[in-house]
Amino acid sequence: MSESFDLDSSDFDTRAVRAGTERTPFNEHSEALFLTSSFVFDNAAQAAARFSGAEPGYVYSRFTNPTVTMFERRLASLEGAEDCLATASGMAAITATCLATLRAGDHVICAANVFGATVQLFSNILSKFDVKVSYVRAPDPAAWRAAVTPRTRLLFCETPSNPLMELVDIAALAALGREIGALTIIDNCFCTPALQRPLEFGADVVIHSGTKYLDGQGRVIGGAVLGSKSFIRDQILPVLRSSGPSLSPFNAWVMLKGLETLGIRMQAQSDSAQKLAEWLERQPVVERVHFPGLASHPQAALARRQQSAPGAVVSFQVKGDSPERLRERAWKMIDSVRLMSLTANLGDTRSTITHPATTTHGRLTPEARERAGITEGLIRIAVGLESVADLQRDLEQALRG
Repeated sequence: MSESFDLDSSDFDTRAVRAGTERTPFNEHSEALFLTSSFVFDNAAQAAARFSGAEPGYVYSRFTNPTVTMFERRLASLEGAEDCLATASGMAAITATCLATLRAGDHVICAANVFGATVQLFSNILSKFDVKVSYVRAPDPAAWRAAVTPRTRLLFCETPSNPLMELVDIAALAALGREIGALTIIDNCFCTPALQRPLEFGADVVIHSGTKYLDGQGRVIGGAVLGSKSFIRDQILPVLRSSGPSLSPFNAWVMLKGLETLGIRMQAQSDSAQKLAEWLERQPVVERVHFPGLASHPQAALARRQQSAPGAVVSFQVKGDSPERLRERAWKMIDSVRLMSLTANLGDTRSTITHPATTTHGRLTPEARERAGITEGLIRIAVGLESVADLQRDLEQALRG
């Protein structure tokens, strides 16, 4: 038999298809799906060694499963991470990271424009355990520095953000984190490693909601935490093993297959989003379009520096003279689309549309929404793989309505 191919030095698309694969003695071509809760040991001594960690091997699918491991290894290869642990959802990944790194009295600095559930986690749940959080305007480096305290342990952001597509200079934020001894954590959900790899810019930890683009077809829920091997094995694994926010083997298998097409999907959807954003800027009823690929985006140069493409999410503000009128116009337009799906999920091959102020960010206080820039006239579109001409035709009749 010839020597195995060197996947570590292969291109992204090759690793997206091949990395992490392990075959059973049956020598199956597609990755095997291991639907089992536990694993059998050869003898009592081996069972003891596996449970203690003295011998590598699978024990119990809450924290060790071959299908899940294949997904973790493939995603780690694509992100350029030493290690990865998969979780039941993106929010489970954030929660596990916080449980692993924070204690009472610690302080988190978080971008004000993050996903609504992340704000709920920091403000309403972690606060019960005396973890304090400061929210800052994400693109402003001075705001991050001004919020630092002696107990700051985590710097957390999404870049690009949901839904305003604001960016954070990852290298600058990571430099601040190293200076103050805090972990820099980047939620890379919107770009995925196909378009952006935060670890290359100095970030310590990358978070994923695999529910979005990693799956790519809106089928399953999942998440992941990536970083150094010592961080993942010594800090995240004990939390995952004991608290149980585990990724199911079936969901891992679905996302493994999703990763195979990640590069071509992200590029195609980004290209379509670029065309749609440019078209939206020309519409008279649109006040402003938020998209990093536009020259009008205040951080377009930063986007070109740390992303290989702008991504597939476009948000825009309709015109109106009052919050009530803005919501009325936004809802009327959303209700008038016929091709796009009205759902808050994103990352699908099917384009989706939603009203963030009353869905993804609806449980935030009015003050928190204002701080994040979520207005009643804001609409978010996650561009799928349909024809751009058909998406424009659908929006055109909706904007006229």
